[in-house]
Amino acid sequence: MANVFEFVAETRSGVGSIAAKAVRRLGKVPAVIYGGESAPEMLVLDHNEIVKHLAHEAVYSHVLDVKIGNKTEKAVLKHIQRHPAKPIILHLDFMRVDATHKLKVHVPLHFINEAVSVGVKKGGIVNHTMSDVEVLCMPSALPEFIEVDLSSVDVGATVHLSDLVLPAGVEIVALQHGTEHDHPIAQIVKAKGADEAAG
Repeated sequence: MANVFEFVAETRSGVGSIAAKAVRRLGKVPAVIYGGESAPEMLVLDHNEIVKHLAHEAVYSHVLDVKIGNKTEKAVLKHIQRHPAKPIILHLDFMRVDATHKLKVHVPLHFINEAVSVGVKKGGIVNHTMSDVEVLCMPSALPEFIEVDLSSVDVGATVHLSDLVLPAGVEIVALQHGTEHDHPIAQIVKAKGADEAAG
């Protein structure tokens, strides 16, 4: 199996929507890599290979190898444009990574101990309000995911961004803008009809 964290690309000369459509007709995906000291570079990648890579959650929160000819660039996947109705990838944005500078990346949240949480045992239902969170860290400290332990969460309680246990060197971007940005990520609510059942 191909390395999930390696995207093999070729450079492309054409720009604009007409050139992009021509690329897609060939079963390819137009892309761009930007950032760092180098100029943005227009790329083209194989659609089927991209779909296989994107099936792995870890791709979204890892530093990737973008192989362009005989050079390899370190980058993160910054944006994916998908077709609104078909399982087709329309465009990818890669951002170059500098090992000496912090980067902002969305990292998935993994909710654990949901079934055995205090609130669920009392008949509560877990509502997830976020599935990922934007973090700021050095590339070497980038976590694959952040765990959210729900075991001690009771009915009526809410877990906020500030409650997350973060790896060393990882900060949550939203919290840098003040406590009003301490958004809820999950809560356990009373199931409808629970009072009637208890009575």
